[in-house]
Amino acid sequence: MKAVLRPLTATFAALATALAGAATLACASPAAAAPGSPALRPPLGWNSWNTFGCDINETKIRAAADAMVNSGMREAGYEYVVVDDCWQATTRDASGNLRSDPTRFPSGMKALGDYIHSKGLKFGIYQAPREETCAQYFNAIGGATGALGHEQQDANTFASWGVDFLKYDWCSPWGTLNDQIASFSLMRDALRATGRPIVYSINSNSAHSNTGPSYDWSPVADMWRTTEDITDKWRSGCTGDCFMGVTEILDVQAPLHAWNGPGHWNDPDMLEVGVRGTFTPTENRAHFSMWAIMASPLIAGNDITTMSADVRTVLTDPDVLAINQDSLGRQAQRVRDFGETEVWAKTLSDGSVAVALLNRSGSTATISTTAAEVGMPAASGYNLFEVWTHAASNTSGAISATVPAHGVAMYRVRTGSTTPTDTFSLRGVGSNRCLDILGGAPNDGSQAVIWDCNGGLTQVVTADSGQLRIVGKCLDAEGRGTANGTKVILWPCNSGTNQQWTMQADGTIRGVQSGKCIDVNQAATANNSPIILWTCSGAANQRWTRI
Repeated sequence: MKAVLRPLTATFAALATALAGAATLACASPAAAAPGSPALRPPLGWNSWNTFGCDINETKIRAAADAMVNSGMREAGYEYVVVDDCWQATTRDASGNLRSDPTRFPSGMKALGDYIHSKGLKFGIYQAPREETCAQYFNAIGGATGALGHEQQDANTFASWGVDFLKYDWCSPWGTLNDQIASFSLMRDALRATGRPIVYSINSNSAHSNTGPSYDWSPVADMWRTTEDITDKWRSGCTGDCFMGVTEILDVQAPLHAWNGPGHWNDPDMLEVGVRGTFTPTENRAHFSMWAIMASPLIAGNDITTMSADVRTVLTDPDVLAINQDSLGRQAQRVRDFGETEVWAKTLSDGSVAVALLNRSGSTATISTTAAEVGMPAASGYNLFEVWTHAASNTSGAISATVPAHGVAMYRVRTGSTTPTDTFSLRGVGSNRCLDILGGAPNDGSQAVIWDCNGGLTQVVTADSGQLRIVGKCLDAEGRGTANGTKVILWPCNSGTNQQWTMQADGTIRGVQSGKCIDVNQAATANNSPIILWTCSGAANQRWTRI
């Protein structure tokens, strides 16, 4: 939400110079996790603003929560449903408490939060540190219900409503950088004092000269806006107080990689994937790929109740989300810039490297790099997995692709030779239900269970080099256990033999380390029955068919 005009080019250039030597791709250390942060991975969610602006109400927000479940977004890892500006009444109550707009949200915000939580999701809300919110400052709605002088009161209110995410938007030309730091820190402390884990997302740039990209906000917030507001344009030409396109935002974000890490995230603003149908499918994939490889929060801004199948496929792509959610939390670095074509690379926790070959131009272009340039160790060969097409190939070091205009080729690069992959679901012979992940949530440590076969993302298994992968993570014997009853869980893929499985001719699946078979506990057949390791017997509860 914009205000004062000012030139930004000099600021960004100076910042880039200052950070240029911060860390090289090959030797950069991951930033330390913020103590007690509820955002150890980049937050995934949806925000009402980019599609609806002030035209929101509780019916639309509930529908968005429903759509997050029904579309597969929740199963893909999206958690937060964030109600942006215009939810509030124009005045506080007699005790100074915030209250919801009685027409738009007649049931109240706690009831809305309860509904969101009932869907297995988390509840986000909007507020501003000064006298007015952005909608009030720009006269979109009346009132002056900013948090100034009410910080702890508002934090307590949010906690009582079950809020899990606060977007806190400056919305004032007043104040120095130090004033902003003090104000944002005040709400940080107020949120912590509630005892509720609330992701704290700030924007210091609204109606103010941009301070987001000129200060490391990691001691203050879990995520912070680095740029001007985004708009649904590939390139907007923005150099001052205006809306930025995808490419302008990339240029602001590129030099800030040293600040990013678990618990503290550079935020290049919400996604425009699918918003108003402006972007082509190629642009949607490129935009999503670049936000993902930068380890940015992925906050969808489209109308998810009406999105096309193609947009849904982009937002829920498991391989791209796995790159975004990698536990190292590194932001990709731009390792080569040819002007209109670029190479970005991001080291991942398993030693592989994610690589984006980005074509910013309006014409098809061939973009090339090497395994050494993107930070891979010396090896006799490498395998390339293109995450959008799933094409696999081998190379001695060259990485090259012909990339369409406004497009990207995105690879996961590993040492060694490519092993052909195979994708399927596993149906239990005894239960007639499919191997799934508890709650449809592919979180580290989640229990493997059985559930009605539905083809959902957490029922799609990929066999690759002896591993059984689901949404980019591997089935694992918990704690490297070998005893009967050891849980089968989902865990980031590594080279451990507790993640290696052999599929036997009789339909059983045997753990390489344990020698025991994947088993439905006590031959149960009900949904959510846990999957464990057990001595191989060939019983129906240990046999699986591929579908």
